[in-house]
Amino acid sequence: MSLYETTIPQMAKMLRNLDKWLDAAVAFAETKKFDPNTLLTARLAPDQYSLARQVQAACDTAKFAAGRLSGKEAPAHPDTEQTIAELKERIGKCLAYLDTFKVSDFSGAETRRIGLSFIPGKGLVGADYAKELGVPNFYFHATAAYMILRHNGVPLGKGDFLGSLTLVDV
Repeated sequence: MSLYETTIPQMAKMLRNLDKWLDAAVAFAETKKFDPNTLLTARLAPDQYSLARQVQAACDTAKFAAGRLSGKEAPAHPDTEQTIAELKERIGKCLAYLDTFKVSDFSGAETRRIGLSFIPGKGLVGADYAKELGVPNFYFHATAAYMILRHNGVPLGKGDFLGSLTLVDV
């Protein structure tokens, strides 16, 4: 499997799931009669990112992984979202960007050198970037967003996290 196949389709699927979790948060808030946007500042620990920042980071991680692995420049998205609707719009922009990629865009990605801004002068080759940083970091932020919503009472379960499965007859 190429790095495209192990990153882009799965990250896109999880971003679509995240979009649905935000819909569930809005529905939950409506039943409990509170403004769903109050959830944007929720966090699991005082030194952890808020829900809004977790969503932004999940989107950023997906688009930067796609850009870095393909050797293309990822679009900039300023972190200005103040509502769930705006976060959903950001997810939509990220999904639209991921949809522009195809397997051939990742030719040579396994050995492409990817610099790390937080360790100047150092980096990873694409295969290591994907498995040691890109994919784990993406799941870290997506999972944190899920857990913040669960912690605040949004009725989500494992099925919501996993999303649809590609089932076959056995």
